[in-house]
Amino acid sequence: MKPRLRRYRWSDLEPVWALHQICLAQVGLAPGDGVYYEDDFPKIHEIYLADRGEFLVGEMPDGRVVTMGGLRRVDDQTAEMCRMRVHPEFQRRGFGAQMVLALEARALELGYARLRGDTTMNQLAAMELYRKFGWREIRREERGGCVVIYGEKDLVAAMSSLTK
Repeated sequence: MKPRLRRYRWSDLEPVWALHQICLAQVGLAPGDGVYYEDDFPKIHEIYLADRGEFLVGEMPDGRVVTMGGLRRVDDQTAEMCRMRVHPEFQRRGFGAQMVLALEARALELGYARLRGDTTMNQLAAMELYRKFGWREIRREERGGCVVIYGEKDLVAAMSSLTK
């Protein structure tokens, strides 16, 4: 059974923060280690929802939040796909793909032509997921002892290739 995707609510802050910490620990990262920022969590409404973005959570029938992902406006044409997390107990079931598809569709609805995002070499499943959905690597950098991989996807080109 797949989670029901829905828009973030204020009451989701605690489970979303916990999911973030669990998923980072799974790949040997920790909040505040210099690789990832965390200052957006208390401001999800302001940073994502009120600024032409989106933040979705995947909720199981028992109410447990097991996946999340956000769109954060970069400029008029570009959004950053970020905060992609799937609880370790629910990985390898297509929940990440479900979230990517939902966020890509929402980005198009919001008028974005391009998505950007990043992950680390530690996050092999994320790297594979982005590759599967046609993202291309644009650069790498070392930060906080990790190699961060930056990628992007041209949504307009991807949509036009599907309609041919």
